[in-house]
Amino acid sequence: ALMPGVETGLVGPLVISDGGSGDQTLQIGEALGAQVVNGPPGRGGQLRRGVAVVETPWVLLLHADTELSLDWVHAAEAHMEGDRVGYFRLAFKARGILPGFVAGWANLRSRVFGLPYGDQGLLVRRDVLEAVGGVPDLALMEDVALARALRRQLVMLDAEAKTSAARYQRQGWFRRGARNLWTLARYFAGVDPERLAQAYRR
Repeated sequence: ALMPGVETGLVGPLVISDGGSGDQTLQIGEALGAQVVNGPPGRGGQLRRGVAVVETPWVLLLHADTELSLDWVHAAEAHMEGDRVGYFRLAFKARGILPGFVAGWANLRSRVFGLPYGDQGLLVRRDVLEAVGGVPDLALMEDVALARALRRQLVMLDAEAKTSAARYQRQGWFRRGARNLWTLARYFAGVDPERLAQAYRR
């Protein structure tokens, strides 16, 4: 899904920040010309290491299980004429009422409370990112911490980020959603993100 941006020159370089994957991700990425960065697992640290190896004025942060819609390049180009921080409209790789409901709530939360999650991607100017200290090196909730730091500058782009529904399908949509809210509440209450990450993985 990123290749249209690579082909137009909008994305360059394409970086994969790996945390110990055991499949063919790195070989496929290298075959496509991606630069691979290795390090210990942890979303915040992986994103931070990926940003560190590029010097472009804009950075697009995207989780590995998130796929952008075909019109994302046009939306990104239009957004980059300004200086605000963009994120994408969330959808799930699943059909039905519950995926639509959860995605709808996430998009409402993003607009009203200025709190998009990492699954929605982040298109941000490098100097703006550096001004808030970069991507926090947290095991979990790095996306929430970053969104809170950038809250007044956030805007939703007119394109879709479709992410994996595997956790919801495995655990149940309401149960997974409730656990996410409980994790968020614990983070706001000051619980160590490493403890939250351990519980999240379980």
